[in-house]
Formats: sequence, structure tokens, C-alpha cells
Amino acid sequence: MSEKNRDNKRRWRSISVSFRVSPQELDTINMMVLTSGLTKQDYCTKRLLCEDIVVQPNIRIQKYLRDYLLSLTEELKRLEQIDQSTDVLENIKYLLELIAKLSPTDEGGDASDS
Repeated sequence: MSEKNRDNKRRWRSISVSFRVSPQELDTINMMVLTSGLTKQDYCTKRLLCEDIVVQPNIRIQKYLRDYLLSLTEELKRLEQIDQSTDVLENIKYLLELIAKLSPTDEGGDASDS
């Protein structure tokens, strides 16, 4: 049995919640979890409770974004025509929005000002 622990509000988390998803949904969930910097449990809890998820940029997230964009680029090169139903386009859109949020808004300043 796993060790009992408390969340950041000192509550016991003794209830387990599970649900089924498709492989494509799992890929999307895993991508969003990895880019958030949170654990999967914390990410899902915040999303289900409609709480804001603030991404704190760090080297791990930057490396994941770079590697994932490279793999998407390879996938696009492999495909001759992109079907509108593929998750590749949605993943690219999500990552571009995330990168735009992580970038400094003023062009003259540096990232340490924000």
C-alpha cells in the first residue's frame, strides 16, 4: 500500500478516481500535463475544479517543447496530406499558444523582467 500524504491544503487524499480515455485523448492529456509542469493528478484536479493552471517556464518544459515540436515536424514531413481530424494540428495549435504565453510581451525587455 502506498504511503499516505496530504495535499497543499493539508487534506488527506484517500479517494481514487479513474476514467477511460482513447489513446489519442491520452496523448493530448499527457502533452498538456508535461507542458504544465504539474503532476498528472494535480493537473487533472485543477482542470476538473476549473482552477487556473499557471505554467512556470523551466528548462524541463523548454526541452519537452523542443523535442515535441521536432517530432511533430517529422510527422508532418512523413504525411503527404494532413487530415483535418488528426490531433497533430490541435497539438501544434496548443503548443504555439503556450509558447506565445511564455514569451515576453514587450520586444525590448528580457524574460527576467516578467
